[in-house]
Amino acid sequence: MLDRVICDFTGTECLQWYSVSDEVMGGVSESRFFRSDEGVGVFQGELSTANGGGFASVRTLLEERDFSGFSGIRFQVKGDGRRYSFRIRNDDNYDGIAYRNDFASVAGEWMEIDLPFSGFTASFRGRIIDNAAPLDLSSIVQIGIMVSKEKTGAFSLEIRSIRAYSTPRDAFRA
Repeated sequence: MLDRVICDFTGTECLQWYSVSDEVMGGVSESRFFRSDEGVGVFQGELSTANGGGFASVRTLLEERDFSGFSGIRFQVKGDGRRYSFRIRNDDNYDGIAYRNDFASVAGEWMEIDLPFSGFTASFRGRIIDNAAPLDLSSIVQIGIMVSKEKTGAFSLEIRSIRAYSTPRDAFRA
């Protein structure tokens, strides 16, 4: 099975992304997401823990939702040295259980990151949910990226592409 392109920012269109930040609960963090002239998606803003806040995120609804047979998510990013969380939801709800897999970025360096579906953990509002149903690969409705209160201040993450992969990069290919 070939990789499936979910979003390639080098093209002129790549799904509709929207921001969800701690403003929904009284916080003052700010975030935005846009496609730059250089053909990358840019998630940036200012993270603050004031007023009980401390998170910023972007997400999108997927058109193709069945990822059965795929092994994980592969994406190319250039970060700022922060930890981010790639998030998946099996529904189109605003709130509820999300499956997350955290990754570290390296400031100013492009990286290709593989996040196996087996490494995603169910969480609700930042807390791990031990007894949650497993991630349903046949119905991935939303994906997103979040940054949270590990470090306040400005943040920026650039994304070239997001794909579902079926074979890890270092696996033998006949």
